Amino acid sequence: MAAISASQVKELRERTGLGMMECKKALTETGGDIEVAIENLRKSSGLKAAKKADRIAAEGVVVTRVAEDGSYGVMVEINSETDFVARDDNFIAFADKIAEAFFVAKSEDVAAVMSGELETAREQLVQKIGENIGVRRAVVVNAADGGLVGAYVHGGRIGVLTVLTGGSSEVAKDVAMHVAAINPSVAHPENMPQAELDAEKAIILAQPDMAGKPEQIAEKMVQGRLKKYLAENSLTEQPFVKDPNQTVAEFVKAAGGEVVGFTRFEVGEGIEKEEVDFAKEVMEQAGRR
Repeated sequence: MAAISASQVKELRERTGLGMMECKKALTETGGDIEVAIENLRKSSGLKAAKKADRIAAEGVVVTRVAEDGSYGVMVEINSETDFVARDDNFIAFADKIAEAFFVAKSEDVAAVMSGELETAREQLVQKIGENIGVRRAVVVNAADGGLVGAYVHGGRIGVLTVLTGGSSEVAKDVAMHVAAINPSVAHPENMPQAELDAEKAIILAQPDMAGKPEQIAEKMVQGRLKKYLAENSLTEQPFVKDPNQTVAEFVKAAGGEVVGFTRFEVGEGIEKEEVDFAKEVMEQAGRR
């Protein structure tokens, strides 16, 4: 059997991004033939990616792109298993590539955009990094004629796209920053789902100070508290985070625009995370060797 040189291992590592031992094993199996080793690794990459596909990926990043004229924007959530990988340069470069692809395609269809070359790139990154990586969701936001889209990403984990009828990209970004920080439920009071209002009303009626109140007085109290609830949870009615003396609606109006809506992504929201005992996991792996 031909000896495998360090330079061969180095070349295969550079060309595949895989670990030293895996590259040495692949070369040993092919008698040092780098091209065949690469072909074999490519054949096995899908399997290796699939083996990690059942592991929960609830960390990651949110990436946005907005057209220069503000006519549309896209936002994508790309997940990893750990925050450590979410800060990895290879993962960040992959996320940027994915966001650009969705931006060019102007599509929210994850399966369609990820097919082909991008899915291959994802599988290769899974193989290289050793974690499950996935593109969870994407959204495309369009502005009406004369309007514009703004974007803000906080710490890579919270992303917001806002839509205004006018103003400027800076104003739209400031509103997006407010949404990231305060997390309103809806853009306007009238957008609040009736089911949420009914649930809030039930909570109000169950409060101790409502007991024994005449029906008319109780209804007035309920309506007053619902109005306050709507103001606290509707973007346009909230005190603007940069200047609490004015509402968000007043801030935008002063700049010549109005709030149309917003979309907010937070990494991992709605995903049930698995609690992992890393010390136990390391010990179990050590015991298998």
